[in-house]
Amino acid sequence: MEWREGVEILEPYIVSVNTPNCSGTGFAIAYSSNLELCGIATAAHVISHAHYWEEPVRLTHYTTKESVLLRQADRFIFLNQAADTACIVFPKGEFPFPDKMLNISPEGKYLKIGVDVGWLGFPSIASGNLCFFSGRISSWMEDNFAYLIDGVAINGVSGGPAFWVFDDVITVIGVVSSYIANRNMGDTLPGLCVVQDVSPFREPIKQLKNLEEAKQQEKVESQVQLDTDDGCVTD
Repeated sequence: MEWREGVEILEPYIVSVNTPNCSGTGFAIAYSSNLELCGIATAAHVISHAHYWEEPVRLTHYTTKESVLLRQADRFIFLNQAADTACIVFPKGEFPFPDKMLNISPEGKYLKIGVDVGWLGFPSIASGNLCFFSGRISSWMEDNFAYLIDGVAINGVSGGPAFWVFDDVITVIGVVSSYIANRNMGDTLPGLCVVQDVSPFREPIKQLKNLEEAKQQEKVESQVQLDTDDGCVTD
C-alpha cells in the first residue's frame, strides 16, 4: 500500500477541532459498545481551555464537511494533561464516520527505531487543507509513552493521527502532540515531532452506555495548564 492509499482510508475518520481560541485535528478512535457514543482523539492542549471554561467545541468532518457544535452539556472529555492527550465523547447520531473503527497500536507495544510512519492534520498556514507528513521513528520514550519522530509538526496539526502501514494494514500509533525545535545553539534548528500513545482511551469508551453515565464520571480539573504551542490560535 502506498502512502496516498493510506491517506484515502484515514480521511473519513478525520475532523478539524475548533474552539473559541484554539484549532487542531482529531480522529474517530472508538464507539461505545451500543454504538450510541463516539470518541474523538486529539491533543489535550487543543481543547483544555475550552474544557476548563466550558466553551463550545466544533467538530467538522473532513470528507463530508458536516459539522457539530458541542456545548459543555453535549460532550464528555477524557483529559490526560501529563501525556497531552484527550478524547471528546459525544452522541454519534448521524455523524458520518465509517462503521468500522481504525486499528490502534496495542497498549504496551511500540515500533522500532527506523520505521517509516506518516501523520495527517490541518496546519494553520492552510487550515482548510488536510496535509500529509512523514518521517522515521527516532526513539520510543518508555517513561512518557511517546515517540520522537524525525519529521515536522506545524500549528494546527496537533491531535492528528500518526500511523504506519504493514502488509496493507493501517495501524494508528498515536496523536501528534508537539514539535520540539533545537534551540540549544541559539538559532532555531530542525527538531523532532512528538507522538503520544492514545490506546488507553479505547476500552473506557467502549464501556460507556450513554452520555448521562459519562457525565457522571466527568470531573473538571481545578487547575489546567493552558498550552498554546503547536495548535492553538490566539489573538
